Amino acid sequence: MNRLALSVSGAIARVTEAALGPYQTALIRIGFATTWLLFLLREFPHRAELYGPDGPWSWDLARQLIGTNGAFTVLMWSDSRVWFELVYALAVAASVLLALGWRTRTTSVLFMVGVLSLQNRSVFMGDGGDNVLHLMAIYLVFTRCAQVWSLDARRARRAERVRARGERAPDRVGPALWAVLGLVLVLASAAGRFDGQEWVIPALLWAVWLVQGLWWVMGRRSRGGQARVLLDVIANLLHNGALVVIMAEACLIYATAGWYKIQGSRWQDGTAVYYPLHLDYFTPWPGLADLMSTSGTIMLVVTYGTVIVQVAFPFTLFNRRVKNVLLAAMMTEHAVIAVVLGLPFFSLAMIVADSVFLPTSFLRRLGNAAARARGRLRPPGRTAELPAPRSPEAAEQPHVGSTA
Repeated sequence: MNRLALSVSGAIARVTEAALGPYQTALIRIGFATTWLLFLLREFPHRAELYGPDGPWSWDLARQLIGTNGAFTVLMWSDSRVWFELVYALAVAASVLLALGWRTRTTSVLFMVGVLSLQNRSVFMGDGGDNVLHLMAIYLVFTRCAQVWSLDARRARRAERVRARGERAPDRVGPALWAVLGLVLVLASAAGRFDGQEWVIPALLWAVWLVQGLWWVMGRRSRGGQARVLLDVIANLLHNGALVVIMAEACLIYATAGWYKIQGSRWQDGTAVYYPLHLDYFTPWPGLADLMSTSGTIMLVVTYGTVIVQVAFPFTLFNRRVKNVLLAAMMTEHAVIAVVLGLPFFSLAMIVADSVFLPTSFLRRLGNAAARARGRLRPPGRTAELPAPRSPEAAEQPHVGSTA
């Protein structure tokens, strides 16, 4: 009984004392922000046809659909071309800032707003990767994904050194962002912009804003006070819960895809992969597709291998070595899909989702290698600031989407 009590207390302490998976969450933050940024930049010349006033899915049609499903999008606030261009530009800027890890509490929320606004405006635009990005943009808001590999982490280390010298480290940007975003929320609510939409996202935006204000007040009063410690515990719980949801989401995607494939006759006879390789829409490199499809053995191995890997992957999480092998196989498969079938953003989104399962030791080596490479590129006389294994920001950050 004592062993059980110790195990339970140890598990509780583990999920409340620290935000787990700092490297994994940092990687998916960078990965999803970069994926969305690359998509927005590639489609920039066609943005008005995809999500704007020149598209076949008009603003009136979108308003009728949203009136029935209550989806959240700020593009329904106005049918002005100027408003569309502003929202698109803010989506690009939020992606850049989130990838860099600047004011991550704010930019994660703005990133979510940009993703939901554009995708819910034109629901028929996407290739499957948009669904993954849609969900992960919401989950990222609840994570403390800037503990490492971010400008926030560097700022936290510098502030810690300043406080260690007995000096104050004032932050004027955070409160200014908090005030501006609060004003936007007040004006949007007063103008009824959230009317007709599901209450979840507006409630989340208000909760994020209010919690950040509370966090700032508690930090001003006492950095190590009980109220601040309680907020930190709640932040860790939300982060760790969101991390589990992200992992479960990735497993669910593969499990459902694999079991549905098993029921298909073309997957059963080993010919399913052959047919997409002969569709004009999915053959950007016809020569490469023909080379692969001419071998019946390759088609059989790829078809059965895909099903086996997708069905087996969720069960391999209990064996680290087998999991890493299948993880490498899935990432390689998505890289091949990106090239052969011409689905780069779908493949990139899935590779980023898979990266949440990468070993911490591997990610640390990757980060150290990147830091050394960055140090070589610095001008002579300047030393690179190597990231700490665990940033002080892990104890400094509020939980969801704040501006600190």
